[in-house]
Amino acid sequence: MGIPPEVQNVANQRIVEVLVSKLRRRQVVGSRQTAIETVLVLRQVVSKARFSNIEQLIHIIKAVGRRLVQAQPKEHTVGNTVRKVLHHVREEYQAVSRAGPSTQTAKSSFSISKFVSQGQPRKQNLTAPKSDTRSTSLRENDPNDPDSFAKGLKPVLMEAIQDVLDELETVYDNVSKSAKDHIHSDEIILTIGHSKTVESFLKAAAHYRNYIVIVAETAPSFGGHEMACSLSSAGISSFLVPDSSIYALMSRVNKCILGAHAILANGGMFAITGSLLAVSAAQAHSTPVVVCAGQFKLTPLWNLYHDYGALDFADPSSVLGFEEGSLVDKVDVINPYFDYVGPELIDVYITNDGDHPPSSVYRLIKESYDDDDHEL
Repeated sequence: MGIPPEVQNVANQRIVEVLVSKLRRRQVVGSRQTAIETVLVLRQVVSKARFSNIEQLIHIIKAVGRRLVQAQPKEHTVGNTVRKVLHHVREEYQAVSRAGPSTQTAKSSFSISKFVSQGQPRKQNLTAPKSDTRSTSLRENDPNDPDSFAKGLKPVLMEAIQDVLDELETVYDNVSKSAKDHIHSDEIILTIGHSKTVESFLKAAAHYRNYIVIVAETAPSFGGHEMACSLSSAGISSFLVPDSSIYALMSRVNKCILGAHAILANGGMFAITGSLLAVSAAQAHSTPVVVCAGQFKLTPLWNLYHDYGALDFADPSSVLGFEEGSLVDKVDVINPYFDYVGPELIDVYITNDGDHPPSSVYRLIKESYDDDDHEL
């Protein structure tokens, strides 16, 4: 079935182009803010889209997703959010499709094969004949009223997209719920850089525990300065230290709490530069490493070829300025913005859906996204 021209051109809508321009110019920064902007654009695209079957709707969302990902491929939460919305769209479509007389046959005895197939949710439903599960109130490709399918499906799609938006807006609070269970009184916590998730996690624990936070300043971006000021203003005892002191102080540290830019399918992560230094020192001293991150950072990608996380580099002049004169011409300065931290260096991920070891990240990804959407 051909794709109508209005469906093909939806990725060039003005609202999409505005976000594409913001992403390219880095006017939208931060994983959570980028994800929220992506959801808002997808919600408007879906609300205005014209489609007569589910394949056209998925094509529309994927086309917009590709456009946004190409604008800023290093911001993985854009693609993750698109995949999450596609997952909810398929889920709601199947729920509406099954709402009919055929639901009486849903209750059947469990078998070993069905128990195994639960590892891939909804796959068994996708292969079922649509004519058997189609509700009479939801007709695809209706020649008499091509818009009837969209009119019947859009209300539930808007609710599903709103659920994704609500999850993003409350992610800090949900991650912080278990803070008092992970941080105990009189502990010394090490963190690095400025992560909003880690900041809210530490502030939530401060309501129940008295503890000390050592913040590494994360040169040359020096995000740790802002983190230390924020924690101190909340009444948390904080110390700002240079990155070179991390190994020397690690023997006194009880726990290392970090943020993540993206969590990869193998359980590793991309994190701010200096994170690999911190977790390597923590491993040498057998100090637990805890990573706080929302589930929207789960990325169905693997880091197989990159020495530097996401191949994203910052301005080298902050490492070696041009005032050095003759030295600048004789050296190549690399200032990577992210480190890749392997799963063997991380003990647990604290997400808005509970605590998970790195070995179970693949299962979370399988539950959060459909296999068909890994490549947009």
